[in-house]
Amino acid sequence: MSQTDDDLDAALTTVADARGRIAARSRKGDVVSLVIEAGGLAAPARAALERQIRAALVAVQGVRDVRIAMTEDKPVRTVIAIGSGKGGVGKSTVSANLAIALARAGRKVGLVDADIYGPSQPRIMGSHERPEMVEKTIQPVSAWGIRMLSIGQLVEAGSALAWRGPMAASALGQLMDADWGDADTIVVDLPPGTGDIQLSLVQKWKPAGAVIVSTPQDLALIDATRAIDLFRKMDVPLIGLVENMAGYQCPHCGELSDPFGSGGAEAAAKVMGVPFLGRIPLTLTLRRASDAGAPPAAGEGEEAELFAALAAKLLEQIAAR
Repeated sequence: MSQTDDDLDAALTTVADARGRIAARSRKGDVVSLVIEAGGLAAPARAALERQIRAALVAVQGVRDVRIAMTEDKPVRTVIAIGSGKGGVGKSTVSANLAIALARAGRKVGLVDADIYGPSQPRIMGSHERPEMVEKTIQPVSAWGIRMLSIGQLVEAGSALAWRGPMAASALGQLMDADWGDADTIVVDLPPGTGDIQLSLVQKWKPAGAVIVSTPQDLALIDATRAIDLFRKMDVPLIGLVENMAGYQCPHCGELSDPFGSGGAEAAAKVMGVPFLGRIPLTLTLRRASDAGAPPAAGEGEEAELFAALAAKLLEQIAAR
């Protein structure tokens, strides 16, 4: 060890907070480079520590410049996958409203529209704002008390995305690795089925659990069973099954009917040993609100209360696991 190295060691011992935080150190000529473990330090403390270390080292004879890199805390986020076995069951509507209901329950929520080939969240959330890019990282946009990102915000409306699997998986990575700030929960609206996007999400961003959306009809439940089987095979806990379009009330006469059957999802959940989170009726209010970009979970009334109840059950399942 050279005299300069000894002097560097001595100088660093004068900075109390530097002890135990030096992850790596190198010297090339008169330039010293340090990597500091700064996890758990607030921004002012990080800045103060950097100033103290720099001042101590530049005072060492033979040191002209000090380069310091500080690590950051890797945020711990709960990733919730919202899936379905087939399209047309209202999965995206459920995803958007659940995300908002979770935010109203106190969580800091991000919503990822991972349906790369058929993004619908910009319409449902009423947000077509183009996200900004800062230092090669996408900045999510804010809508209805949450942050959100969709490939639909990044491409021209109505454009067909003829991407092969690797390109779609890369797009998912751009969305998932965006700057989600202090978000503690990321709700991922998956494409229908069991394909590349689902596999990529599970392998790289291991969800804390999955919610499966289905209508009551047998055909939808057959496909929902496949989605459940995929998550089970990949060791992703099943948070529960949501029965969407569960009954329709005529706005004119008030008569209730079941165009997609009744109770099928709850019965299937019982057979498969999956928690049943609840039913969402097929209502004109919900359809209009989704088309208008005004999710009912953000307001008041029966629909808002319904999604709040679903969010509460979801959080119970997450906590229990």
